[in-house]
Amino acid sequence: MLSIAGTDPTGGAGIHADLKTIAALGGYGMAAVTALVAQNTRGVRSVHVPPTAFLREQLDAVGDDVEIDAVKLGMLHSAPLIDVVASWLAAREVGVVVLDPVMVATSGDRLLSSDAEAAIRRLCAQVDLVTPNLAELAVLVDEPAAPDWDAAVAQATRLAAASGTLVLLKGGHLDGADCPDALVDGEGVVVRVDGRRIAATNTHGTGCSLSSAMATLRAAGLTWPAALERAKIWLAEAIAAGATLEVGRGNGPIDHQHRQRADAVASDRAATPFSRVAWEASAGVRAAVDECAFVRGLRGGDLPEPVFSWYLAQDAAYLEEYARVLALASARAPEPADQVFWARSAASAIAVEAELHRSRVGSSTVDPAPTTLAYTDHLHAAASRGSYGELVAALLPCFWLYTDLGSRFAAANHPAHPYRDWLETYADPGFAAATATAVAIVDRAAASASATERDRMRVAFARSMAHELAFFEAPTATAGRFAGGRGAGCG
Repeated sequence: MLSIAGTDPTGGAGIHADLKTIAALGGYGMAAVTALVAQNTRGVRSVHVPPTAFLREQLDAVGDDVEIDAVKLGMLHSAPLIDVVASWLAAREVGVVVLDPVMVATSGDRLLSSDAEAAIRRLCAQVDLVTPNLAELAVLVDEPAAPDWDAAVAQATRLAAASGTLVLLKGGHLDGADCPDALVDGEGVVVRVDGRRIAATNTHGTGCSLSSAMATLRAAGLTWPAALERAKIWLAEAIAAGATLEVGRGNGPIDHQHRQRADAVASDRAATPFSRVAWEASAGVRAAVDECAFVRGLRGGDLPEPVFSWYLAQDAAYLEEYARVLALASARAPEPADQVFWARSAASAIAVEAELHRSRVGSSTVDPAPTTLAYTDHLHAAASRGSYGELVAALLPCFWLYTDLGSRFAAANHPAHPYRDWLETYADPGFAAATATAVAIVDRAAASASATERDRMRVAFARSMAHELAFFEAPTATAGRFAGGRGAGCG
């Protein structure tokens, strides 16, 4: 694919847009430069045109060495340059040729002299497809700009009949919400592809990109109608995605690589699951949990019984709210299997693990400590204001951290260990299996989430991990020891 056009230092139009488009749609791009343009997203400052002989040297250098499947013609600037291109095309077999007649600026100013405009009209007869905007179409047929779609179709039909080439009529400059495009020959519309106008300012280089897309797709074997349908969808996506680039302060470029970027994100997600990234990011918190006095005493068996009993009482208070949030996750789960899992987890939090608390501290209830309230408030906020992904990410640490502790503390367990029942609860294979299911659910939610939602999921997970640490530190705090608490024994 050879682009013959001018430059754009900001990368949004000209050969820069052409090469990006060609690559995005699977072609191999080459370029011969007709003009060096000093411009940005707010306008053109100056144009430097190399000698016409140098343009011919560029074209011959490519044509002498490479088999060219398609040519896209963009900014040709002057009659002498146009004549060089016309002469070169007449002497070469170059496959598909698409002409984007860059003749009128966005401001409405004519960019070419009258002799150059006449040369472009002659060049139309040498190409397979010409892609003018409405202002350029009017220049090519030497008429005022068409006020509506029917008048534009009539002008495109006259151009196609006069040149013997196919015309891509673009409705982007018409008023209204509809934005149709059509392929027009000398007898009228061949095919019309409807669309809706996109509310966006990132339209710099759309004409360059659409014409390059048409050339690339036609060279790949698509018919012109199929190429238009495919190119129109691709361009609409690129315009919509352009705002995230934040390039320039004027009329910004489209995002030519929007599909490749999405594929790369999906690939990264598949290669590194969300759960692994979040777990590794919590390494500092997990190390602090291991080193806190409560956890060291729990593992070694020398934790004072009143401290452990207070911990369990707060845990029971926590589990009441945790079970409610698990039930909310069940209600919001998109898959039936996930609904069942969260519902069973809610029942387990009440009926199974609460048994550990009743056997140790009895059935009396206690007021939740501030740290317990902070954690449950965080979970309820994730359930009420966050997405499903945020909610399950917030729930995951209460599974995973305890499975991790239980598996690593299993070696410290022995018949005389005072907290053997706690160690066995979290080393249980059934609890480990439930954790694995929770991890898988969170990873599936993250895989279908937007980048913004994944960031919020990471925050939700990290905050839950921080609440877990706060709970473990609370029982043995030197000041206000019984003012803390979070609630463990989740899942």
